[in-house]
Amino acid sequence: MSGFLDLVAPGSDLSPVGLLILVLGAVLAGGVDAVIGGGGLVLIPLILACAPGLPAQVALGTNKFTAVFGTASAGLRMVRTVRIDWRAVRLCAPLAGLCSAGGALMASAVSSDVLRPVVVVLMLAAGAFVALRPSFGRDTGATGASGVDATPRPSRRRLALGLGLIALIGAYDGFFGPGTGMFLVIVFTALMSRTLIQSLAMTKLVNTATNIGGLVVFAAGGHVLWLLGFVLAVFNVLGAQVGAKIVLDRGTGFVRIALLVLIVVMSAKLIVDML
Repeated sequence: MSGFLDLVAPGSDLSPVGLLILVLGAVLAGGVDAVIGGGGLVLIPLILACAPGLPAQVALGTNKFTAVFGTASAGLRMVRTVRIDWRAVRLCAPLAGLCSAGGALMASAVSSDVLRPVVVVLMLAAGAFVALRPSFGRDTGATGASGVDATPRPSRRRLALGLGLIALIGAYDGFFGPGTGMFLVIVFTALMSRTLIQSLAMTKLVNTATNIGGLVVFAAGGHVLWLLGFVLAVFNVLGAQVGAKIVLDRGTGFVRIALLVLIVVMSAKLIVDML
């Protein structure tokens, strides 16, 4: 067993019990990510705790590799049921991916500590916005007689603003990361006239692109444990499929509650990190 652990995570001091904890954590992280995002808050601390010999950058890079598969699988599961704006996804995914790679390159030059208070303020503002608007992201039943999604497309101005924010969010994901999925959901819902369920499905696809963009930079720096990442990815996909099914079964009201819970949890964590 020790030979296998040395192969999967060389120099990490990973034990068999630690690997079991990581596998279970990957399932949980996949489910959390599929529901609303934030799986990294589960898996990254577990990697650092169970493999204390790993540098933080390797934990981040390995988590990115794992998240690519889980997020993509959740997105593909959702779009089989949910009608989304593919035009917006085709515009946003490459843009966000490139900006994420740029953000990851910036991360080595600028401390992420400068972003923490800004992100807390933005998260709390987003939480207040969603909480005070009960109709935010509800399904209006905008479906034509043929069954084709009849939700109106955003104006050019709103689309341009949305793309600008998507670019910023992509860079933010590569640079820092917490809350990326939440911010994407809000942009798709508020500016691109999507329901929360549609926005979440689109977010999974765009978030996959940002994960790939960041992963390329981490991989170029040698900060990815590929075998460990692959093992965790298998179980992350399992959790993601369960999470996606829960979202599709429970609907918009469940996503709204999960979004507000995520905002509270992430804001609290970032505030604690600043103390």
